Amino acid sequence: MSSVDNPSSSNYRSLMIAALILAAIGWLGLLLLMNVTLPTVGPRWFFFFLWVLAVTGTALPFIWLLHRRFLAKRPAAPSTLLRQGMWVGLYAALCVWLQINRSLSLPLAIILAAGVGLLEWLLRLLERSSWRPRR
Repeated sequence: MSSVDNPSSSNYRSLMIAALILAAIGWLGLLLLMNVTLPTVGPRWFFFFLWVLAVTGTALPFIWLLHRRFLAKRPAAPSTLLRQGMWVGLYAALCVWLQINRSLSLPLAIILAAGVGLLEWLLRLLERSSWRPRR
């Protein structure tokens, strides 16, 4: 059994450490940004950067649990889980960005989520179908 197949391997431990670091930097940075700076152009872009870090770090353990619970036969690689966490972070940042000028609506949020889900499904399909020679 390889380290990718073992859900309790050090790869997942390092992924959870990375999730903790991302979430801590993101949430503490957002707290500091909101309390110290004015909403000018630079801090506004920094807000989106920190928001992506915070949401990605927060979503990673939940994504890992969902994969472990529902996809126990074929556990995903840590790189796949990190990519899915980043999709969640980018989706959240896009929703916040659209909400700034009140452009976000429920149908638009659902369409965006479906688009992100479709992209991830196509990437997973590409990962499964790629040819790997035997060693």
